Amino acid sequence: MQLTASMEKFIVHWGEMGTRWGVNRTVAQIYALLVLSKGAMNAEQIVETLGVARSNVSNSIKELQSLGLVNLTHKLGDRRDYFEALKDCWDMLLVLAEERKKREINPTMELLAQCAIEAEQDPQTPDYVTEQFTQMSTFMETMNNWYTQMKGMDRKLLMRFFKLGAKLVSWLSK
Repeated sequence: MQLTASMEKFIVHWGEMGTRWGVNRTVAQIYALLVLSKGAMNAEQIVETLGVARSNVSNSIKELQSLGLVNLTHKLGDRRDYFEALKDCWDMLLVLAEERKKREINPTMELLAQCAIEAEQDPQTPDYVTEQFTQMSTFMETMNNWYTQMKGMDRKLLMRFFKLGAKLVSWLSK
């Protein structure tokens, strides 16, 4: 695959953003390449296009598959594995949100609930600390419930919901 200047710019930027999202730069760059690729690519094509080590591509592909962002496919008469990215932005958002929820939100919610219970039972814990744990736990539960509702929403309705933006806030403020 021959990269244009804009494609290279996107791939490099995506790699930089990946490090901010807690993902290895190469993982993010491979995902960006696969998003821009019209068809599925095999590991050798990815190595040639990005100029990264074959072992790095293999490990990165495994991580992308575990995140649900890349799928394995095959071509008739070809024994190699081919990979294609989840390209729909809404699907990507939902997959990444679910993964972040599992890795970050769920453990935090569990910890906050435990801390709130322990703080209430410990007479040495100051009341303001107990209140803070309770407030944070309630907030996280509220956000989790909102996320669950959004995730279960019909795609077209979800898109309309996000497009409403300020209009919805204005309507709710009345």
